[in-house]
Amino acid sequence: MSDALQSLKASVESIILDPKYHDILTIVKGARNGAVYGTKVRFPHALVMIMLFRTGTLGEKLWLVFRATRTHARNLAKFATIYKGTCMLLKRYGATPGKEGPYDSFIAGLLGGYFVFGQRSKRSGKISSVSQQIVIYVFARVALALAHLAVKPGHGLPGVSEPARSAAISYYAWPLFASISWASVMHLFRWHSAELQPSLRSSMTYIYSNADSWDGLRNFAWHNK
Repeated sequence: MSDALQSLKASVESIILDPKYHDILTIVKGARNGAVYGTKVRFPHALVMIMLFRTGTLGEKLWLVFRATRTHARNLAKFATIYKGTCMLLKRYGATPGKEGPYDSFIAGLLGGYFVFGQRSKRSGKISSVSQQIVIYVFARVALALAHLAVKPGHGLPGVSEPARSAAISYYAWPLFASISWASVMHLFRWHSAELQPSLRSSMTYIYSNADSWDGLRNFAWHNK
């Protein structure tokens, strides 16, 4: 590495390691991490799903993969920027300056969720499918975490968080939850499929509805239709 590059690297590192810039740089790194993680998560998923289940030319499919990946990466980067920026402002100018408040993360998440994932497309007037998938994913994890917290000894709801009762609920809750979830989605798919999320409906149509008909070995074993 040349002396000029070494000098530039040293100058940049002196800035990013300076404590007075730390709070601002957490926003920059948060945005970077959101973009990178969004790309890593969405690209392989979009590539497989679009190539297997979407119609169109190769160019059209690749454009859809790029667009889905870009949207996912951009949304996570924007959310991280709003979240980290809001947390920084609340810490600096909140009720107790210099100290994180108990609800700072909730407020920051509320703002980020609204401005990034709660907005409709100006062109179509719809919520993007990528945003819906991310929010549904987050909601499912939140619901599961709250269920665990509700029966956690010392933290949960009265009665159900007692150690013996908590252990029993934790043991039996998952089979019940899994059964009700699958019973509900199959009932909805059978009688109200239009209300299901499109990618889920498409997957279920492929597995279950398309299993009802064939006219030969070709579309019985080798192809679905």
